Amino acid sequence: MSQFVVEPQNQVATTQQQLPKDRIRKLVWKMAIATLILMAIGSATRVMNAGLACPDWPLCYGELVPTKQMNLQVFLEWFHRLDASLIGFSAIFLVGTSWWNRRSLPKWLPWASTFALFLIVFQGILGGLTVTQLLRFDIVTAHLGTALFFFTTLLVIGTALTPYNATGTVAKLPVISLVASVLVYFQSLLGALVGSRWALHQCFTGYQLCNVMYTHIFGLLPPTVAILSLVFVSWRTPALHPALRKLANYAGGLLILQIILGFATYRLHLQVELLTVTHQLIGASLLGTLVVFTVLCVRDWMDTRSISGYNQGLNSSVTSEQTT
Repeated sequence: MSQFVVEPQNQVATTQQQLPKDRIRKLVWKMAIATLILMAIGSATRVMNAGLACPDWPLCYGELVPTKQMNLQVFLEWFHRLDASLIGFSAIFLVGTSWWNRRSLPKWLPWASTFALFLIVFQGILGGLTVTQLLRFDIVTAHLGTALFFFTTLLVIGTALTPYNATGTVAKLPVISLVASVLVYFQSLLGALVGSRWALHQCFTGYQLCNVMYTHIFGLLPPTVAILSLVFVSWRTPALHPALRKLANYAGGLLILQIILGFATYRLHLQVELLTVTHQLIGASLLGTLVVFTVLCVRDWMDTRSISGYNQGLNSSVTSEQTT
């Protein structure tokens, strides 16, 4: 009788512990999507020459909503700041919720949420400096680099909180995917440097900064090799988790699309704004796909290792009992 009383109580306790975790996971994924949209808007702001459409910061023409000065360029810069503010408030709420419910959450989650808040605050500071320093290229590049780092941090948190059943077949995939993620991140920084210095325009018109542009172009080779290796090894790995196999296929597809978009952007001399924005959006999506793949692979490897260690300990204890 006691068994039937204890089991429902345990189920209720487990459900209560899962509720904060589920709410936080959903919030983190929404923040990640909003950050991806924010980076796309930021790219549109740059290619439309709207980075200084609002001459002051954090307000725009001294107002929360500059209705009198509103046009396409002002709207892009204003909406970019609005989206960033919403993400910032969401990050504050995430930190508060994580620390308030820390007893029923993984120990690392409050600290990871705090780190994400630090990144978004630093990102806001860089955003202000971008305006006050008149789009200085190093600040603009750091602005995007921090946004990508914040985006990947959210993806790591969200993926770590997502239910996943290990299969124990990842082998060397965690290392390959981690290397590919790092290479794509630095390639994205090179792309941001090309954009912030208008290297493509200057190379075509006055043969200046061509070294920056060609570094980005030839820098595509290492991440391409790493991603193709990831896809190949995933195809060759038997009994790989279906989620990992799909993510590997997505990474390969996004890589092909990104190369096509990059080539078209180069041939059209950045004259098609939508093409340039899509190029950066697909690059961020590719990085995100690789990060999610890496986290799931690491979880698979760790879960399998812990289960193997538990089984070995259980077998040794049984053997010792039989011996005695």
